[in-house]
Amino acid sequence: MTQAYTRHTGRGSSNPERSGSRARRLLSGGRDRGVWRRGIVLAVFALALAGLMGLHSHIPNAVGNFGSLLETFLPWLGFGIPVLLLLALVRRSGTALLALLLPTVVWLNLFGGLVATKSSGTDGDLTVATHNVNADNADPEGTARDVAAAGADVVALEELTDDAVPTYEKALAGAYKYHSVQGTVGVWSKYPLSDTRPVDIKLGWTRALRSTVRTPEGEVAVYVAHLPSVRVKFNAGFTAGQRDGSAEALGRAIAQEPIKEVVLLGDLNGTMNDRALAPVTSQRMRSTQGAAGDGFGFSWPASLPMARIDQIMVRDLEPVSSWTLPATGSDHLPIAASVRL
Repeated sequence: MTQAYTRHTGRGSSNPERSGSRARRLLSGGRDRGVWRRGIVLAVFALALAGLMGLHSHIPNAVGNFGSLLETFLPWLGFGIPVLLLLALVRRSGTALLALLLPTVVWLNLFGGLVATKSSGTDGDLTVATHNVNADNADPEGTARDVAAAGADVVALEELTDDAVPTYEKALAGAYKYHSVQGTVGVWSKYPLSDTRPVDIKLGWTRALRSTVRTPEGEVAVYVAHLPSVRVKFNAGFTAGQRDGSAEALGRAIAQEPIKEVVLLGDLNGTMNDRALAPVTSQRMRSTQGAAGDGFGFSWPASLPMARIDQIMVRDLEPVSSWTLPATGSDHLPIAASVRL
């Protein structure tokens, strides 16, 4: 009886099973056919994750603007892949491992290009920067100095208050000869500005402007915008209706712009994956970070950046590089880009 038990179980054998045999069975499925029966639930989760990422634009906003909320943090869904991978290995499920290939491919297709270095390493004809300085910023003078230190030719600031504007004007006067403040947004430039005016983004007060920057290589239309904030509320979901309406108004303004070369700077309270920015991006506006940046370039919140809601977009200009600047006294990080005219 004991001998039979030993023969069938291998216990007491002088040649015990090696630890690597489990991994080989998991990959081959040979002697452990249960490897394909286990982990069905994990495989379903993997397929659902792939569906959320790959079909994000088809997820409706009807209930709580869930589609836009998902798109705001879309890259972070990739963290589900290593979690499911670990669970699949613990469960010894070949089915789950096979299913994980799909979300991995989808995530790489969406964001793999952002991980790679795209900066050309050369200087452009125009360097621009934008920063939501935060209305509650306790050190506007220091923030202005930090932004000016980037050496941009054109700087846009958002969330300016009446009390802080004189401080920013004084701190930036030495580096920027020309500037204009319209409502809560402003533009500072080393090159002459003309035809500067507010842009109506349907808020009832001014949070966007348009100006012509006369560079040595030609005129460029510069837009500065601060779209309405979004909130996640338990009883209302992702409250982004006002932001979406302002994005439509901004897109219409850019569509009517007579100058071919356009730069949009500002806090758009939306990522490039968010369908709400389609009225703007449909005007052939493209992200400098997506075209020539290194990494995701997250800008908010400054303490632990999780999303790039501050944007630099261009039309008929060639991005050469795009990057995030060091933190200031704001809850946003400044961002900058170099473009070729």
